[in-house]
Amino acid sequence: MAKTQLTLISHPLCPFVQRAAIVLLEKNVPFERIDVDLAAKPDWFLALSPTGKVPLLKVELLNTTHAILFESMAICEYLNETQGWISLYSSDALVRAQQRAWVEFGGAALADAWQFLNAKDLVVAESKKTAFRDKLQRLEDKLDQGPYFSGAAFGMVDAVFAPVFRYFDLLNPVVSKPIFDNLSRVSAWRSSLADRPSVMSAVGEDYANRLQQHLVNQQSLLSGSIRNDLLAGLSR
Repeated sequence: MAKTQLTLISHPLCPFVQRAAIVLLEKNVPFERIDVDLAAKPDWFLALSPTGKVPLLKVELLNTTHAILFESMAICEYLNETQGWISLYSSDALVRAQQRAWVEFGGAALADAWQFLNAKDLVVAESKKTAFRDKLQRLEDKLDQGPYFSGAAFGMVDAVFAPVFRYFDLLNPVVSKPIFDNLSRVSAWRSSLADRPSVMSAVGEDYANRLQQHLVNQQSLLSGSIRNDLLAGLSR
């Protein structure tokens, strides 16, 4: 296969972008990253993106032809199949199918977490927190190894859940701790993901400040809940 140049077209806060960035970093693949303002989408971006969303992956071959991939998991699957020698899925067909199912489950968990973060009233916040906590309990019952979802090796399910857990790493423990209480396996997994270099490098140093500003703009109940040490730019 000809060598390719890869460009990840992204937004600094997008968790779906983080999935692709984590896979690229895990594969140790050089890539360029271009952020776009989704509130004022440039024409060149709209011409490339059928959905008007990020991420996009521009795959440019040395013969100057290129292709555009959209949808985060399509991008992640392509990268897994074409970059590096180690797959982020099991070699066993049944286990691999189960892992892909948990990837889908991760999308539902992300939706609950995002709606909880952005909730403007207590009824919605409590409803989404309960739904998210219920999904964490499902994971607690599933996890039996460690430090990652399927054991010693970091995989695609980890890449999907890392951006979800990142939100709660940024929140004041008064908010986040009760959600993870008595979920020792999930909490250990969450900690392992937070310490993974690819996960840490998938966002910029100003991520916490950007998230806080987003929550302020959305008039979220949690707009003042980002940890002060992170807003001050201190390392975790």
